[in-house]
Amino acid sequence: MKIIYEKLENQLRIILNETSVAQFNEILSGIKRGVDISIYADTKYGWQQMRQIRFGLERGLDVTVYANPKYDSDQMSEIRWGLERGLDVTVYADPKFNYWQMDQIREGLEQGLDVSAYADPKYSWKKMCEIRTRLIFGENRPGEVPL
Repeated sequence: MKIIYEKLENQLRIILNETSVAQFNEILSGIKRGVDISIYADTKYGWQQMRQIRFGLERGLDVTVYANPKYDSDQMSEIRWGLERGLDVTVYADPKFNYWQMDQIREGLEQGLDVSAYADPKYSWKKMCEIRTRLIFGENRPGEVPL
């Protein structure tokens, strides 16, 4: 038992020396909640990214979809929300989409829309919102591209 304690103590010292206080607190929160901290206890993640990964782990989600430092914490939260709602997040789990664009795509998926009409990083989130609104209210003529 003493060997295990010493090993854990060494690991905690290393983590404390390499992380910010906020990152360390997220790691401790994960330990307290019994999640696999090895997935996010890495300095490549900021504390807010760590938090989004921890939230997903606490909810039993497959966080490998968004546990990637290429996503900022807001993007991670949008992907996590989609996973929580059982959506096909592969449509927007792409770092090329910013948070606001991801939000528009997720909302469209929740509304049962064919988001392929606007799930393209070339559209601003405002344009995506406009297209999504047109799709909701059927303001396009048959065969017309919803732009």
